[in-house]
Amino acid sequence: MRRLLCTLRALAFVAIAVAGLLGSPSSAAADGDPRIPTNLRVIGGESSWHPDPYFQLTWDPPASASGVSPDVRYLIRDASGNVVVPPAAIPWSADHSGYVSVPHTAGRYTAEVWLEDGTGPGTHADAALLFDDARPPMAKPLAPSGWIAGGVPVTLHVAGAPTPSPLSGIRGFAVSVDRDPAGSPCAGPDRCAEAEIDLAAGSDGGDFPVEALPEGTSLAHLLTVSGSGMRSREVSTVEIRVDATSPDVTLTGVPVGWADGPVRVVATATDALSGMAAAGPGGPFTAVSIDGAAPTVSPGPAAAATVFGDGVHEVVFYGRDAAGNTGDGRRGSAPPASALLRIDSSPPRVAFLAARDPAEPERLEAVVSDPLSGPSAARGVISVRAAGSGRQFAPLPTAVSGDRLVARWNSDAYADGTYEFRATGFDAAGNSAASDRRLDGARMVLANPLKTPTEIRAGLRGRQGAGRRYGARIPIAGRLTSTVGSPLPGRRVEVVENFAAGAAASERTTTVLTAPDGTFQVPLAPGPSRTVEIRFAGDRLLTRTDSEPLRLPVATGLRFRSSRSTAAVGGAPVRFSGRVGSAGAKIPRSGLAVELQFRIAGSPWSEFRTTQTDRRGRFAYPYAFSDDDSRGVRFQFRAYLPRQEDWPYEPGTSKPVAVTGR
Repeated sequence: MRRLLCTLRALAFVAIAVAGLLGSPSSAAADGDPRIPTNLRVIGGESSWHPDPYFQLTWDPPASASGVSPDVRYLIRDASGNVVVPPAAIPWSADHSGYVSVPHTAGRYTAEVWLEDGTGPGTHADAALLFDDARPPMAKPLAPSGWIAGGVPVTLHVAGAPTPSPLSGIRGFAVSVDRDPAGSPCAGPDRCAEAEIDLAAGSDGGDFPVEALPEGTSLAHLLTVSGSGMRSREVSTVEIRVDATSPDVTLTGVPVGWADGPVRVVATATDALSGMAAAGPGGPFTAVSIDGAAPTVSPGPAAAATVFGDGVHEVVFYGRDAAGNTGDGRRGSAPPASALLRIDSSPPRVAFLAARDPAEPERLEAVVSDPLSGPSAARGVISVRAAGSGRQFAPLPTAVSGDRLVARWNSDAYADGTYEFRATGFDAAGNSAASDRRLDGARMVLANPLKTPTEIRAGLRGRQGAGRRYGARIPIAGRLTSTVGSPLPGRRVEVVENFAAGAAASERTTTVLTAPDGTFQVPLAPGPSRTVEIRFAGDRLLTRTDSEPLRLPVATGLRFRSSRSTAAVGGAPVRFSGRVGSAGAKIPRSGLAVELQFRIAGSPWSEFRTTQTDRRGRFAYPYAFSDDDSRGVRFQFRAYLPRQEDWPYEPGTSKPVAVTGR
């Protein structure tokens, strides 16, 4: 019995000692132990989950009876009450706080803290320690599909984080919107601060309103945040596409100026962002409205309409893109584009003036009128043909001046007779009309000649006939009159010389004024043979006329001489030489053939030699007297140039020279 009592007392002592180490605050409070750490608390809160295994504890200072600061001791229990961190000391701190750590396994822990002094351990105080460093699963945000119109509110929906959730649960979600593909809503690599949590909705998720976004593609980034502040490992990113601009719509088919009939116009819409691809009744469309009527609406990027009727029409056109931007001027959108289209399908009215200007009998004038588009400023023609011929009308050079077609008929180029005229006019739309009537309804018919007929009589002054002398001027005289003989003074006449082949110039024209009696005189310059015509070009009141051609042959000029006037029979030869005149002519490279002739008194000329000139027309020939019958005989010698191809002069002879034989 004594041994049993001793054993019970020993067990009781151990129990008391263990109770002193592992005692509960409830017993401490009952005992009023002054060594208990009163008001024990966790910095950050006992109900808050911590992402790190280190906790800071603080308590109120105790009232020690001995005046000596007690030691601070603690241990850690898990949720089952098991001691997972054995008793250890907390270094003394003047602010009565210290750090404790739990195992690196997420869980709910309890810290038991007590004070010890010289009298032994005090009563324990408890504090809950919640630790969770697990990463929560990634959640997927749901953004509006497709494109969003500018100014339309955007809501980002978070359906919630997938399971399993970490021990600390889901506190919420961090959201950021930018254009950085690598963007993140939290600054830390593994956790998010409280201020970075935008949607504190727990694991159920929710809706997050996004502020108005600029046009283009923005990126919404989402992180799941656990109850301890740990973030999901990966950032979930979705696109939010905003198109704030109405489609760009162009209209084709509208003519410049006026059209001459119905016009088909096509509106084509383009959109660089959301696009114009047809997508059913609520999708993109293009619209065209004529004169305020209900628009023609076509799904997709093009719409066509046909405009009918004379007059000025307003065409309004616009489109709606895939984001819903509609450029119809309503709901604050851009106003629709418009264009004016003009149609005139009626031809103009065309007529010649009832009377012509007597001062300009060849001037023809027609009036073009059109009440809608007006007469064309660039097109129109007046044509002519012989009356009753049935031939095609020949167009005359025609000018357009305002509402008038003006042409000049060169009646001198047409034979005498009756001619009919037709005017073809156009309006600004391109419609045409032709008329052979005057404003008074009479046919436009004229008898030619319209102007006073004229004639020229001309000829050579002085000696007539062939063989005009080489180097001499050729006087021409003539008279310009009307066909009834009235003189025409002060008129310009042209004297046109057409030179024979081989001349240096093919033609020469000289202008002279007629005298008060209609006469004129022209001294033509020396030169080769030619044909002369006198021409009067006519004017607004007088017809054109030409004289009969005058043929003016000019004989070749020859110089010829002998080296002496006597020649000894059997002696030295006589040298004959000469030159062909070539004024206004080109001597061929091979020269000209010149015949040398002789005769005695009373006999005809006979050729005794043909020689060739050089390119300057020079020639020479030595002749020896060998016949005894030549003694005492006086011979005449000369040079003769016969007709030759490409030589613009007539045949000619030189003056004879005399040589006597001895």
